[in-house]
Amino acid sequence: MGGESLGFASDERVAIVHADDLGMCSAANAGGFAALAQGPMTCGSVMVPCPAFEEAAELARADPMLDIGVHLTLNAEWETYRWGPLAGAGEVPSLVDSEGFLHRSVGETLAAARPEEVEVELRAQIDTAIEAGIDVTHLDVHMGTAFFPPLCEVYARLLRDYRLPGPLFSIVQGSLPAAFADVEARLRSVADGLEADGFPLFVAIDSNSLHFEPGGGEAHNEARLDALAPGITYLITHPAEAGEELSRIAPDAHCRAFERDYYGGAAGRAALESRGIRVLGMRAMRDQLRAQLA
Repeated sequence: MGGESLGFASDERVAIVHADDLGMCSAANAGGFAALAQGPMTCGSVMVPCPAFEEAAELARADPMLDIGVHLTLNAEWETYRWGPLAGAGEVPSLVDSEGFLHRSVGETLAAARPEEVEVELRAQIDTAIEAGIDVTHLDVHMGTAFFPPLCEVYARLLRDYRLPGPLFSIVQGSLPAAFADVEARLRSVADGLEADGFPLFVAIDSNSLHFEPGGGEAHNEARLDALAPGITYLITHPAEAGEELSRIAPDAHCRAFERDYYGGAAGRAALESRGIRVLGMRAMRDQLRAQLA
């Protein structure tokens, strides 16, 4: 499934402008849902184990046409603002640290997590989002943790079982950084298998969000847009409302506040339009995938 099947020309640049971390805190909800309402942000995903998930679910229920997925969460990365697994530490002990929270880093999770417990936890997150009244359109991955072996097979199984698309891209041999050489073949096998089953693959996943100094947001994001290749790119952002809560939690609060304004307002819309970049959400991909699998 490529851009042509969704009405785009093969040489068009298309961005799925995605709001990560909905539900993480109230500031993420305020900024993320405002950006989704105003555009050019097109879709986002919720962190179900987090303290502000119920608030996010209420906002999603208030506008059923919002394009909302589940941000599959296996980490609680902040210094003092933490959360544990939805299934409970007793059910998934390999997913928690000595304090009972999800591990902070990707490496810690991959070293400790048992895939069968990961699957229990992630199914609980998806089912809870659905039960909360969210019309889940896709599954993506917080901090990329479930993209890595051996968890990538769990992720692929969830995509198939729930018939939901996710951010995946074709892995050409030798295209990944040298650090990924030992897992490249396994990742390629998972992506190729999903593509063969009709799941959409993107030309790229642009995760270069949050990495700019105060005052550098416009230049940073214009460079991101300039670098987009023809085809559909999953463009990750982390919009949130500036304020005391966000500053207390996140050292990169200024980046999140900028992305809320840029991708939820005129500046981002103008930047996309002036470059001829079209935007897309995940709902169209989900609906096409399910029709194809029916």
